Amino acid sequence: MSLLITDIGELTTNDPELGILRGAALVVDGDRVAWVGPAAGAPAADERLDVRGAAVLPGFVDSHSHLVFAGDRAPEFAARMAGEPYTGGGIRTTVAATRAATDDQLRTNVARLVGEALRQGTTTIEIKSGYGLSTLDEARSVRIAAEFTDEVTFLGAHVKPADGADGYVDEVTGPMLDACAKYAGWVDVFCERGAFDVAESRRVLQAGIAAGLRPRIHANQLTMGGGVQLAVELDCASADHCTHLSPADVDALANSNTVATLLPGAEFSTRAPWPDARRLLAAGVTVALATDCNPGSSYTSSMPFCIALAVRDMKMTPTEAVWSATKGGALALRRLDLGHLAPGASADLIVLDAPSHLHLAYRPGVPLINKVIRKGTFLTQYVEEGHLLNHPPHKGVLS
Repeated sequence: MSLLITDIGELTTNDPELGILRGAALVVDGDRVAWVGPAAGAPAADERLDVRGAAVLPGFVDSHSHLVFAGDRAPEFAARMAGEPYTGGGIRTTVAATRAATDDQLRTNVARLVGEALRQGTTTIEIKSGYGLSTLDEARSVRIAAEFTDEVTFLGAHVKPADGADGYVDEVTGPMLDACAKYAGWVDVFCERGAFDVAESRRVLQAGIAAGLRPRIHANQLTMGGGVQLAVELDCASADHCTHLSPADVDALANSNTVATLLPGAEFSTRAPWPDARRLLAAGVTVALATDCNPGSSYTSSMPFCIALAVRDMKMTPTEAVWSATKGGALALRRLDLGHLAPGASADLIVLDAPSHLHLAYRPGVPLINKVIRKGTFLTQYVEEGHLLNHPPHKGVLS
């Protein structure tokens, strides 16, 4: 079945750059965009959706999330708001709760968060492991994540477990990697003081690459370090956080294929300094925005919220933030079929209760997502068919 979406007040195509068309129409055929152009010249289709002057843009691509976990850390958040610093040490609290949870409990929580994200316009989401920190628990984490997305990341090297730090890198690069590689497409490491140093991080990423996984990295979140330089050295798809950057780090990113993925929800939740998005953009670095949804340092699944934060506190323009939340996220996953609405692209799009993409930052906290279409299918069909409830019937609910 083909669908004509017409009377679009403002169509953001991201082709090229933001690629804004006014008075536009778009045809979806199956799971792909088939045609884009002026509404007056639109071809016939089997069905028609008149959006009456609303804005239409690509679905958000959330390229960094940690959804496989149990419990929450609300008291830790309250303590930070009262002035305690964030050190990353609370990760082990979530590890204990995750290990104690059943598969169904973990699965139900992932479904809840994926549903939240989808209702807020996220049509593609990456999901990491990292709260198991044992071969058994990391393997089940990536297995459960793979029920919901094709963008699964093995993050056994999140922190070193309190019950077995000695020899942990050997486990991550050996039996744990062997158990997880069949479910994951990516390998990640938290390269940071108190987690994994540059030499350990290089070893983890190189082992993952040798196993057929593509690399990405948590870099320079808490301190100035070597994570960004390592990301460029190993051609990581993205270096995520990028809060503390030297001029050499910015230059390295600007002259590489590595995307700088900024995670404003983390700065909001930890009261850390904001990344200097303007410096990155001025240098020509490709920038993505993602939620970093996790129970400790960024418990939000809302890409519109992250867009508003990026505009208000990271000094991005609304247009830059929307591009980074769509096309930028797609590039951080090295997906050329996502984040834009040109013919041949995946039919992932959202209709706003607003005339322009500017309203995503202009009206923070307001539920502006009117309709979500993913691979040509309306959000309501996903919910009615039970894809986000209990046991998803197939892999790839939000791939």
